[in-house]
Amino acid sequence: MDHDYKNNNVLSMFEKAVLLLGGNKGERLMLLNAAVEAVSKLGEVTLLSKIYETEAWGGVANGAFLNQLIQIKTAYSPPELLAFIQQIETDLGRKRDEHWGDRTMDIDIIYFGERVIDSPELHIPHPFIGARKFVLVPLVEILPDYIHPIIGKTNRQMLIECKDESEVRVWEC
Repeated sequence: MDHDYKNNNVLSMFEKAVLLLGGNKGERLMLLNAAVEAVSKLGEVTLLSKIYETEAWGGVANGAFLNQLIQIKTAYSPPELLAFIQQIETDLGRKRDEHWGDRTMDIDIIYFGERVIDSPELHIPHPFIGARKFVLVPLVEILPDYIHPIIGKTNRQMLIECKDESEVRVWEC
């Protein structure tokens, strides 16, 4: 896990990226802490939510997830950041066997500044924000009034309107 995520080809402009980290396999807390540490090498961590234990979403994975939302100020472009976080996932034992299945670590880019990206490899803002309570609860904790650049609603408004009834609770270690 001593992989060097630093890159000399960075942009001089910094943007804030919001990432959701989580997993349900292995030593969940240790893996989550290792992911936060690895991501912190990609930029300055400016906000960090509490850790939440959440039900699996999507009907495929078994067992509760530990999730945490972080905001970093980074000089990397969205595709560069995606490549680095996918390498972090791999370094932490992620196997991409089943879509929405069990995993040691999953890191999603939720927001990247005000950018809107819709490409085969990357969708920003993340397309399922408004449907996932496990994303919205920590978003409301750290960025309640941030306005979704497509939907035009705050994270708080989206949580109020969210139909997801799954349990999301602060994790007590």
